[in-house]
Amino acid sequence: MALPLPAPTPPRSTGASSPPVRAYQRWQMGRNHAAQEQWPAAVAAFEQATRLHGDVAYPLAAAHALICAGRPDEALECARRIRKKHPLATTAYTLESHALLELGLPSEAASHLRQLPAEAPRDHAYLTALAVSLQRCYRHDEAIPAFMDVLAAKIDDPVAHFRLGMSFKDIGMKAQAAECVRTALMLCLDASSLAARAQLVFLEREACNWAVADAELATLRQSVRDASPDVICETGVFQHAVLVDDAAEQLKVARLYALHAARGIPPLPRRAAGKRTERLRIGYLSTDFHTHATSQLMAQMLECHDRSAFEVTLFSAGPDDGSALRHRMMAASEHFEDLRGLDEKKMARRIQQLGIDILVDLKGATNDNRMRVLAYRAAPLQVNWLGFPGTTGAPFIDYMIGDPIVTPLADAANFSEKLAQLPNCYQPNDARRALPRPSTRAEWGVPEDALLLCAFHQSYKISAEVFDAWCALLKAEPRAQLWLLLWNANVQSTLIAAARARGIDPDRLLFGPLLPLDQHVSRLAHADVFLDAWPCNAHTTAGEALWAGVPVVTRIGHTFAQRVAASLLHAVQLDELVCDGAQSYHDQVLALLRDPARRAQLREHLVAQRTSSTLFDGALFARDIEALYQRMWARAAAGLLPDHLSAA
Repeated sequence: MALPLPAPTPPRSTGASSPPVRAYQRWQMGRNHAAQEQWPAAVAAFEQATRLHGDVAYPLAAAHALICAGRPDEALECARRIRKKHPLATTAYTLESHALLELGLPSEAASHLRQLPAEAPRDHAYLTALAVSLQRCYRHDEAIPAFMDVLAAKIDDPVAHFRLGMSFKDIGMKAQAAECVRTALMLCLDASSLAARAQLVFLEREACNWAVADAELATLRQSVRDASPDVICETGVFQHAVLVDDAAEQLKVARLYALHAARGIPPLPRRAAGKRTERLRIGYLSTDFHTHATSQLMAQMLECHDRSAFEVTLFSAGPDDGSALRHRMMAASEHFEDLRGLDEKKMARRIQQLGIDILVDLKGATNDNRMRVLAYRAAPLQVNWLGFPGTTGAPFIDYMIGDPIVTPLADAANFSEKLAQLPNCYQPNDARRALPRPSTRAEWGVPEDALLLCAFHQSYKISAEVFDAWCALLKAEPRAQLWLLLWNANVQSTLIAAARARGIDPDRLLFGPLLPLDQHVSRLAHADVFLDAWPCNAHTTAGEALWAGVPVVTRIGHTFAQRVAASLLHAVQLDELVCDGAQSYHDQVLALLRDPARRAQLREHLVAQRTSSTLFDGALFARDIEALYQRMWARAAAGLLPDHLSAA
């Protein structure tokens, strides 16, 4: 955090021992410490200056240093004392908001900023803090004009352009978001240029601007290849995991990000593993314990944990949406720790205080992750599972839970973690969720007599190559129609134009809106075939299609993200729907479209799998993952380092 802090008035006194002179000297010492990022020493010097003289610059510097030292709660109290004494000190309000943001309280930050008296100046730092606070609490309709105010004050601020783009992204305006990020890069957004370039590629893919996306991706990949393997920089790990089909390159990007995430973090004193006479303590860490795919997938597994052998705690660092799923997740855990309002070090200390043996991270390097909490090494064993389709590249994460298909031991060199394989699919599913309710196609706005090729993917998964393959199927089977999601504001017109350019009547493309889960699954059940994408498969959605009775045809690849659907299909005994290339994919889909009896047989098979398959058996999944936890702990308790744990 870099804020323009006011300098104190130089003392008039020449006496070396006078309080004003000594205060000024302490302030200069603090500045020197701050320049070297020696924040505890800087705090001490600024606080000494504050005690010696009443110049407001001294406590402002102290509050700033406290934030940089990872002590936001103390910074908050310091800023509030300043604000009480100097009600027009704009910087005090700004620092207070930064402290609140560090504590995970963006709504409070925005509220306090708006308490600044009308006659106080509203400088660039204040305007930025307000815009960021609104963005962090997802009030994008307010954040966008706030960022416009920031840019009115400083049009060449690259970070403001980038953040404005992120708000456009979150309200579905992908093309506008891409332009903001492109502007930020043109203005030399150096500190996180690899992450910003990855974001630009992702946004162009979400808008289905394929030519531009491909060119930007080529630039990004060359920048990654050119980067030193030990440079500390923010990278787009998720974007690489889902858009690039090179596992070794994904590992490099992940390692660079892990260095960035762990920067400046001293690990906590590490507790050694040992033989336990009590239950093994498992902690799950996420920001997604609300209406989110992660919670949808793992709810039943949590409910089936063996409470006699395992003590389970959910560590929630994300919002409480008050949903039924949130309440279900809370009820499914023995302990539910809401970590909001704690900084990352305090989160880690709380995890350690509760004596967690195995900490399972459910986010990896996805948006709003808590990798920095993991960097503190709060538990003897730390594990990557479920939320991220690839390696974290982090030396502070011991294992990655997968299965023989998504994480084959032959690919171990492409993972920083040791591979821990479940015997069945790594992805849990909820057999207690609602079944598709009876409905008609007309209810969902699709024709009764069409052959429906469903491709309910987020739009970033649709590349030109994938769309070409789907259009080729439409050309080969005139009765077929392509059923897509209306994922964002740009995608419908762009894909219609792309279909027309490929000789496909736009009327053969159908678009469905985003729906709540129960409606989504009921609608999905009307598809004839689900078309998978690559190099990132459908993950949660593929499981939903199988639950709805719809066969999924996929292309397997060499990265985690392109092997998920194959793992799901193996679990429901449909390996024949896993294709190894473009031609076999085309032929398999076409054969299904032209064989209604086979489609009916597959639907009947999948309906039976709801009660017979390992994929939909939450109790079995709980036993399998518990056995894996026991194997991990047994090695650690014996003094052995983590090693690959084969399903065999």
